[in-house]
Amino acid sequence: MALRTILNKRDEILSKKCRPVDKFDSKLHTLLDDMKETLYNADGAGLAAPQVGILRRVCVMDVGEGYIELINPEIIETSGEQTGVEGCLSCPGEWGYVTRPMNVTFKAQDRFGNWYEKSVEGLFARCVMHECDHLEGKIFLDLVTRWVDPEELEDK
Repeated sequence: MALRTILNKRDEILSKKCRPVDKFDSKLHTLLDDMKETLYNADGAGLAAPQVGILRRVCVMDVGEGYIELINPEIIETSGEQTGVEGCLSCPGEWGYVTRPMNVTFKAQDRFGNWYEKSVEGLFARCVMHECDHLEGKIFLDLVTRWVDPEELEDK
């Protein structure tokens, strides 16, 4: 495993749509392992492949409910609404309120190509939507309704 460099919001790759994964091989497994190590090293909740310079539909996350890999994720259904503070590993020091679905059902493939379906809520749902946006070339900055001073977060 190796740490990958997390791209900054100014990198044009973050505005490009990712291609599906079609080979579930050792190269993909290395990417996933590297992304996991990079995510934990950066103390993040989620990381998408374009954030490390790879235009593939891959993301990893851990919002405190265990590590999970999503390959070729598809949102099946959303419901409810939540507004909360978001940040992004590609936008260090920038925080803002974003409205997302409260509940999300998605399907994705695991590292071996097997499809699975999962329903999540709250922070997990927020993270799934945030990372799936990255796969479409979108970052959370475009969805912020109110900016948060980072010092406000330190007080909590």
